[in-house]
Amino acid sequence: MSDNPKPVTIVMVEDDEGHARLIEKNIRRAGVNNPIVPFANGTQALEFLLGPDGSGSANAGRQLLILLDLNLPDMTGVDILQRVKANEHTKRSPVVILTTTDDEREIQRCYDLGANVYITKPVDYEGFAHAIRQLGLFFSVMQVPETA
Repeated sequence: MSDNPKPVTIVMVEDDEGHARLIEKNIRRAGVNNPIVPFANGTQALEFLLGPDGSGSANAGRQLLILLDLNLPDMTGVDILQRVKANEHTKRSPVVILTTTDDEREIQRCYDLGANVYITKPVDYEGFAHAIRQLGLFFSVMQVPETA
């Protein structure tokens, strides 16, 4: 992701501060140096992604990759996923669900709504750190389209 002319911005929506720090630290350890914009709630994340008017045009021409937890204090990650994928400007932005929820119906629902990857957070620290480093390696080789 770092070799693109326009840097890919990683938008991290994670309300658990410890998980957010661990995610960023291990993405960095994997050699990904892209900007990471963290949000602890869905309201602020959606305002960043879709703009104050909700049109999404504020991010036109940017490359965004969204890391999304499903369990947020003010709304569900599924709500955010639906709005991002329904918006003309952000629908092509890859969304990686990173959550503790491992319910098969919820996984299917997220893929049906357009999630690109669904990862269940391992419970133990080492397993979680390892999973995020692997995700960082994946980020370093993936292509991300510009928003419309």
